[in-house]
Amino acid sequence: MNHRHAIRRIAAGALAFAAALACGTAQAQPKGAVSDDVVKIGMLLDMSGLYADVTGRGSATAAQMAIDDFGGKVLGKKIELVVVDHQNKADIAANKAREWFDTANVDAILDVAASAPALAVLEVARQKNRIVVFSGPGTERITNDLCTPVSVHYAYDTYALANTTARAMVQRGGKSWFFLTADYAFGHTLQDSATAVINETGGKVLGAARHPLGTSDFASYLLQAQASKAQVVGLANAGGDTVNAIKAASEFGLTRNNAQRMAGLLLYINDIHAIGLKTAAGLVLTEAFYWDMNDATRAWSRRYFDKLKKMPNMSQAGAYSSVTHYLKAVQAAGTDDTAAVMKKMKSMPVNDFFARNGRIREDGRMIHDMYLFEVKTPAESKYPWDYYKVLATVPGEQAFMPVAKSQCPLLKR
Repeated sequence: MNHRHAIRRIAAGALAFAAALACGTAQAQPKGAVSDDVVKIGMLLDMSGLYADVTGRGSATAAQMAIDDFGGKVLGKKIELVVVDHQNKADIAANKAREWFDTANVDAILDVAASAPALAVLEVARQKNRIVVFSGPGTERITNDLCTPVSVHYAYDTYALANTTARAMVQRGGKSWFFLTADYAFGHTLQDSATAVINETGGKVLGAARHPLGTSDFASYLLQAQASKAQVVGLANAGGDTVNAIKAASEFGLTRNNAQRMAGLLLYINDIHAIGLKTAAGLVLTEAFYWDMNDATRAWSRRYFDKLKKMPNMSQAGAYSSVTHYLKAVQAAGTDDTAAVMKKMKSMPVNDFFARNGRIREDGRMIHDMYLFEVKTPAESKYPWDYYKVLATVPGEQAFMPVAKSQCPLLKR
């Protein structure tokens, strides 16, 4: 009996020693444990639809460039990029995000093209406590009423676009407006933001026509705009819709002899390339980035051009910058843990070719300068992709929604 008790005591002691050893090992494990031994980044993009040219392969290529430039590893662990085409459908985007977080060990989603899919993924990220960063979608709700502790809106938003472009157009004499608006979350918020700025600066909105996503025939909408006799036709849409609307407006003669002026509230350099300078000349627009701004933007953009034979836009340059910033935060935090990485992302400034002295505010809004551009005439353009002239640099604090106007509860603490 005593012999058996002795064996039990020895066994219990061995188990206790093993447990203590394991505990000690866990406590001594260096900060820097990476879940599943890989840092996996996901992107949910439009690879084949309306926004494929302004996000799509270009955003995925920019993200991979960032990973490659980082050395392909962080904290000694491999960095992996996974990309899926969400087909501009919110349910597909949400289901894929949930699958990635639950079973595919994706640590963060670093872009979701288009606002409706982005808002669906935003909710999944909030539920799963995983980081999500947006450079492609525009809706300001991401950092306003729907803000979360795990999300960042990086490149631009509807508030900054409307605040910069609409204000400039009204100040240039465009007092009366009519909107052509894409009938979904992005278009609605862009029109609402622009309307607030127009009213605030002494202008007036005479009406609006909402069109479905991917409209092929803008005739009826342009006839309404023409009948309104508004000085400015504001385009609260994006991608192929904007390109088609501007081309159709030119064919209809809306802009002939400056009868009406077009204001593209979200225009990318890809759109100008598709429209052509003959039709696009004189358009005023806002972007966060232009490839030909300085030596740093030119150097990176030419590397990008070598891969895709086209120049990058602000969302694609933002994808590179945001992936780099995320990886730097993982490196600084010593882990891919959500809270630790997000804390570093918000405490570290963004200084690269995309932004100087950028910072991520508590609501997730990355504050950086925005630029007001005018599209050059064919005679002013001296070489391929020489499309913009800078009218103004708008400091981030002036361009983006001020804290006082925000509904984000994270800013009310």
